[in-house]
Amino acid sequence: MTESRLLIRGGRVLTMNGQLTTYEEGFVATRNGTIDAVGSGAPVPAQGAHVIDASGCVVLPGFVNAHTHLAMTLFRGIADDLCLQDFLTRVVGEESRTLGPSQIRAGATDACRESILSGTTAALDMYWFPDETVRAGERFGVNVATGPAFANFATPEGRSVEEKLDRAERRLAQSAANPGSAPQWLMPHSTYALTVPQLRALGDLAARYGARIHVHAAENAREVESVRDMHGGSPIEVLAETGLLTARTVVAHAVELSERDIVLLAETGAFVAHCPWSNLKLASGIAPVRALIDAGVKVCLGTDGAVSSNSLDVWSSIRLAATLHKWRERDPAAVGSRDVMAMATRVGAAALGLGESLGSLEPGKEATMQIVELSGPHHAGPADVWSALAYSARPGDVRDVIVGGKQIVRERSIIHGDS
Repeated sequence: MTESRLLIRGGRVLTMNGQLTTYEEGFVATRNGTIDAVGSGAPVPAQGAHVIDASGCVVLPGFVNAHTHLAMTLFRGIADDLCLQDFLTRVVGEESRTLGPSQIRAGATDACRESILSGTTAALDMYWFPDETVRAGERFGVNVATGPAFANFATPEGRSVEEKLDRAERRLAQSAANPGSAPQWLMPHSTYALTVPQLRALGDLAARYGARIHVHAAENAREVESVRDMHGGSPIEVLAETGLLTARTVVAHAVELSERDIVLLAETGAFVAHCPWSNLKLASGIAPVRALIDAGVKVCLGTDGAVSSNSLDVWSSIRLAATLHKWRERDPAAVGSRDVMAMATRVGAAALGLGESLGSLEPGKEATMQIVELSGPHHAGPADVWSALAYSARPGDVRDVIVGGKQIVRERSIIHGDS
């Protein structure tokens, strides 16, 4: 088999490894879709290697959008200026009336274009007809982690929770017979959308097969109050009691948390996907990110769907997360630029169960990265690179994107998949 080699050189390389190692004039060499070497200098290219000049740019891992609903690009702008509960009422009605597999495919296709052009190469997606979203992701090089979503309200799929549980178990059993397959997911919509027996059934199923879990929880005070009335505990407590709060769980939002909730999240090793834009737009509140991090909870970043945040722009979520908590804690160092860049890369990859292959630029990992140009007028001045990325960078600064050693975006245009 002919080897495929790529050498990116001349730029500043942010590996986003555990030590946040950087190389001022660095290189990344890849072979057959895997990172072969990372370091300083400009090595001679291997014979037949494709060379990308990253001079004046920063090379860093692709972003991980750790909570989104990609195909909701279809509903962008239809439910603005509403609280969470009124927003859900409007959106759920539209979904059940208008969505089928072809609509999901179209919405996810637009979402994956938007994502890859802004440097997002992986996403944790909760929505209906998930196989359609996976196919859209494959077309554009976006690694979509997803699985069946469960709720008792009317859904476009028209199947009961019990029927979907049966189908999910068959799929998990098939995956278990193929140990090299991607992580499998179960996606209970929320504790308010399911009964306790249903939540327990999902927890048991996840435990039997080692499935990962993605769930909305504690998004606003009204939700917490209603779940206490329904189930006798906070959303986080209910997840813990039903076996759904584990080290394989990603909890979206986690805005309204008690001290006990934070302890449970830390003790179980669950991840929290912080979605600052939708939390502010829906007036849900501000997640206690500093307290979560101090307790040892792993926090990653999500955009939520384009209907609730109007964008799939991880860059703006980075900027907001880096500034919002300074105000919340009255501490300008509460959450810094390095913190949020790690949330959007290494921590997000770990949340998806992909930390061994994505999230940092290290030998042996998948050659998936973005090249960000810092030459625009909004980067004028002697800014630190971390500051430039966290506080000034925009999606349009992403010049090139490489996924698995293949260049998907070149000079801000998609060159693979957009046909």
